[in-house]
Amino acid sequence: MGEIHDRISAFVKLGNLFRQIGQKDTPIKESDQEYIDVLTQKLNLAEQHNAWFTKENLKFALSNWADALTLPNIEKWLSNYQFEEREPKTVAVIMAGNIPLVGFHDFLCVLISGHRIVVKQSSNDMHLLPFIATYLEAVQPWFKGKISFYKDKLPEYDAVIATGSSNTARYFEYYFSSKPNIIRKNRNSIAILTGEETPEQLYALGKDIFTYYGLGCRSVSKLFVPQDYNFEAFFKAIYPYHDIINQNKYANNYDYNKAVYLMSLYDMLDNGFLMLKEDDEYGSPIATLFYEHYLDEDSLKQKLISDREQLQCVVSNGWTTDEIPFGKTQKPELWDYADHVDTLKFLLEL
Repeated sequence: MGEIHDRISAFVKLGNLFRQIGQKDTPIKESDQEYIDVLTQKLNLAEQHNAWFTKENLKFALSNWADALTLPNIEKWLSNYQFEEREPKTVAVIMAGNIPLVGFHDFLCVLISGHRIVVKQSSNDMHLLPFIATYLEAVQPWFKGKISFYKDKLPEYDAVIATGSSNTARYFEYYFSSKPNIIRKNRNSIAILTGEETPEQLYALGKDIFTYYGLGCRSVSKLFVPQDYNFEAFFKAIYPYHDIINQNKYANNYDYNKAVYLMSLYDMLDNGFLMLKEDDEYGSPIATLFYEHYLDEDSLKQKLISDREQLQCVVSNGWTTDEIPFGKTQKPELWDYADHVDTLKFLLEL
């Protein structure tokens, strides 16, 4: 399987590379300059290819991964698992492309567990991961021949991890039923407000709503609020994010959805860059945030338990044991698994 310590060391080096380009206060090492230049080209390509992948969002993603890929952090993550020498398997990973490097955690898990990976990327996010693969092969020869990319039919594989919409998930479940698999569907994230939140907490919630333009499954797309909730404090606290309306694709979605709501005579609240619409659903369109009133704490907790298969993150203060603090949904730890399915455990048991 190769030395686990060598694999860890390579990902720590990758984290250091990301830090140099994703975090302003990190000086660039002369030995990394060549890789930094190529990565900069790839970031520019990614931005040109997908208008949602702005420089800010790309650097935010790299900065987050730089924070995650430190030696203490990786060792803390892996300390809960037993790594045994066994024959490497080939794991196919079918990736989404809604936010930059959204499939990187699966990529990391497969390789850190000692398996080979066959990657089918989304056409929306196809420039960064091949560079990362090349870099890992350069700094740690163990990775050579362990990473391959396919656009069409996949080669033979022993297990699969596939992420898609709820519709494609039904196809995945049928198509991959004969192999060990993790199939991920649409999920959404919510925030629970009580009316007691500070302006700082509500401002932090804005990060959960607006980062990546709300395109991630960890993006808050719905609020649960008390019966008599007044949104004035919320709107005031999130006003600093108003420049988001200057992004063309976001503005187009705002204008389109506003027109639909007005023509349909829906009641909504609007501050010029975000619309609030009362709705039972969890997944709101871009530039829209759904909200729903709750009567009491117990009934809301019961609802969230029954709907847990639809939820990725719950942002709140003192409501649930696995809640996420305001402003932290887009900074997951290595042990924060998508859909609460332990990917590494699945891979180590193959």
